Amino acid sequence: MPNTLPDSSVVRCSQHPGKLDSKALVAIDQLLLILPAKIPLSLWRQIPQGSTLQALLSKRPSGDVPALQTRLGNKRQTLVVAGSIGADDDTFARLTLARKLVSAATGEKAGCLGIAVLGFDADEAESLCNAAVAAALAAGFNLPEFKSKATPDRIRSIRILGLGKKLDLSRTIAEAKGNNLARWLTALPPNILNASSYATALKDLAAEHGWQYKRYSTKQLEKLGAGAFLAVAQGNDNDSASIVRLRYRPKKATAKPVLSLVGKGVIFDTGGTNLKPFLSMLDMHGDMQGSAVVAGTLLAISQLKLPVAVDAWLAITENRTGPNAYKSQDVITAANGKTIQTIHTDAEGRMVLADTLTFASREKPQLIIDYATLTGAVINAITTRYSGVFTNRSDWHPRLKRTGRTCGERVWPFPIDKEFLQDLKSDTADIQQCSVKGAADHILAGSFLAEFVENNTPWVHIDLAASNHKGGLAHVPTEITGFGVRYTLSLLLDEHILKAER
Repeated sequence: MPNTLPDSSVVRCSQHPGKLDSKALVAIDQLLLILPAKIPLSLWRQIPQGSTLQALLSKRPSGDVPALQTRLGNKRQTLVVAGSIGADDDTFARLTLARKLVSAATGEKAGCLGIAVLGFDADEAESLCNAAVAAALAAGFNLPEFKSKATPDRIRSIRILGLGKKLDLSRTIAEAKGNNLARWLTALPPNILNASSYATALKDLAAEHGWQYKRYSTKQLEKLGAGAFLAVAQGNDNDSASIVRLRYRPKKATAKPVLSLVGKGVIFDTGGTNLKPFLSMLDMHGDMQGSAVVAGTLLAISQLKLPVAVDAWLAITENRTGPNAYKSQDVITAANGKTIQTIHTDAEGRMVLADTLTFASREKPQLIIDYATLTGAVINAITTRYSGVFTNRSDWHPRLKRTGRTCGERVWPFPIDKEFLQDLKSDTADIQQCSVKGAADHILAGSFLAEFVENNTPWVHIDLAASNHKGGLAHVPTEITGFGVRYTLSLLLDEHILKAER
């Protein structure tokens, strides 16, 4: 059986502050150069062969990315890829520029990638350098493949040049490790990452990083009354489905969780009895990306040794067809006692999350965040450039948007007011699973999930429209983006969301 977990190492990154001169470039195979939109003449004198580069740049059309691509006349024939960024460009633009420059710089044999950010003040230079490192760490990570001849590495090492002092890259590296794990798990074929091997992989991760691990089997979930989760799981031809809980405790092992992360882990989604058409089903091995983002986020938090107790809940099952699969008009009872009239078996994500949210909220954390590739409606609303965000604290909408702008993983808030429950009114149960009409399904799904969060626990739901984006997104070069790891770290470290009023 192939490995279900990636190599935990990242591309080696070193720093050489000081003057960017010919000596600093001796070991550099490719040089990624980030410059201001308006380049002062004095800046060219700080760059080896700067007058030549300046002359070449003047001949290129404005707005090209890269703005310049050439080779230095040194012994190594260092490839130079340059780009410029304006003072008003936001984080997303900076990450996007970094991704494109790294792609242009690493199209040949893997080597030592130099990163030099020149012509900015210290804070700007640090921000741009971190963006470039994030892009390089994402590009330098190979997703799982099963070819007879392996794809060669793109980057052997990274070296930061030309800054006045060394940077603290611990957060950028931790985010990269978390994002890489999320993308790796999502990309694994469904016959390799099945429900059983996924739970085993999580157990191995827990052992490696000192997390507590507990797997709730279907028999245990029956005793807990998890009818919503089990309705989806009953279509499996074995007893492999489970809810896995991981616990990160930096201090007291028995501490109550401050933060709970919940992820949809539907490892293959056929649509169930309401079968998906071929093109809609082709990539449904990735319908577990929400749970992969939970695992990646927990890894990043653990790598940074953040002083906060975290629970991670992963709802792992398939959504299958077959004689035992759940059907439209089935009525089931969820763990919180609510009865649900099922309408469409391809609305399975909200079913598996409903019980998991109930279990997480009963622990009374300060905050729950759930992640799910939940609805096509959110993609219709905002495309795959943004993800949708929902919360039972509507006054948080501005800060949730601001977090996306700060970190470059952008979100757009949607309402989940009680009035939307009118569209989920059932004649036979407490609530319908979804609306027959299907309008604004992303909002109705969020409204449905809110009914299963107990104790008025602050809760944020992320509908991962941006989990897959053709050509990559922000700093990530692959179609599978791992969206959510960077966003969550920004919520915790930049927005300080755990200090918010309940």
